[in-house]
Amino acid sequence: MTEQSLYYQSHVFCCTNRRPEGHKEGSCAAKGSEELRNIMKRRAKELGLPSTRINGAGCLGRCALGPCIVIYPEGVWYSPKNEADIEEILISHMQQGIRVERLLLPSSP
Repeated sequence: MTEQSLYYQSHVFCCTNRRPEGHKEGSCAAKGSEELRNIMKRRAKELGLPSTRINGAGCLGRCALGPCIVIYPEGVWYSPKNEADIEEILISHMQQGIRVERLLLPSSP
């Protein structure tokens, strides 16, 4: 089997799931995930990260801890709460390859 080049070096999925108000698990959209995704898309472009794809996603199964994003191919989960957190993830993780420990979600549910 030969190694195939990745189409994107990084693919970021931002949960934008919206559940009814008062749902026991909450939803990432109710916690501002759509705005955070838009900020991340804009800033990734401004920072010149052409091999990075930022996408909205349906439920990623962790809305109670949200807003949630997961970055592939590493499978690293974050919970950014504001624009500063997004900036830190883009600079530290995406540009420098350093995980932002304080924003990591626990690895087990």
